[in-house]
Amino acid sequence: MINTEIKPFSATAYKEGKFVDITEKDVLGKWAVFFFYPADFTFVCPTELGDLADHYAELQSRGVEVFSVSTDTHFTHKAWHDSSDTIGKINYYMVGDQTGNITNNFNVMREGQGLADRATFLMDPQGVIQAMEITAEGIGREAEDLMRKVKAAQYVAAHPGEVCPAKWKEGEATLTPSLDLVGKI
Repeated sequence: MINTEIKPFSATAYKEGKFVDITEKDVLGKWAVFFFYPADFTFVCPTELGDLADHYAELQSRGVEVFSVSTDTHFTHKAWHDSSDTIGKINYYMVGDQTGNITNNFNVMREGQGLADRATFLMDPQGVIQAMEITAEGIGREAEDLMRKVKAAQYVAAHPGEVCPAKWKEGEATLTPSLDLVGKI
């Protein structure tokens, strides 16, 4: 999936008190996170979505839009948003994918269940996947680690020829791959 382009889709999302229609064209031209989760009104999902909501302003300041996606409807997203304090703080898109089109486009549909895996995809402004993470049902994701990946991907995009090593944090040294580095790291 890395370095593949976003596929066409059409869906309705709940965002800031409104239902909005979106397509892949709404993703192009900006950095984007697609944050798949199994279902509304569950257990690990609200902890992940709430953590992501706490980082949304920082993501926005970096030019990143967030699209959370489950196979629930946009109506269910609104009901969950209205009934949960944790989910109520979400200002990013909550996309209803009841047809499974988007979930299948990203190849994260659980066979025979109609539910998405826990999966995160970071896309560049051209709609190309630069990072991804998929975890098992009981393993929640952390928004802070996603932020680190966003910063690294944006740095590498802005600095061709440089790479970010493990545990890289914004402002730290990067590497410039060359023959001189072979065997020295």
